[in-house]
Amino acid sequence: MADVPEDSSLAGKAAIAAGAAIGSAAVAAALLFVKRRKARANEEQPPHPEQAPETD
Repeated sequence: MADVPEDSSLAGKAAIAAGAAIGSAAVAAALLFVKRRKARANEEQPPHPEQAPETD
């Protein structure tokens, strides 16, 4: 590894924790979006106007 001093300050640790929290929130939001999109795709589609029942 390089001769770079490790940042062990409280600010550095807080920045890492904040980055991890933002990253995990983004992953969770993506999973919820995909789940909702999949559920909508499985719903029954409305009939086409040619196949719709007569309402007159």
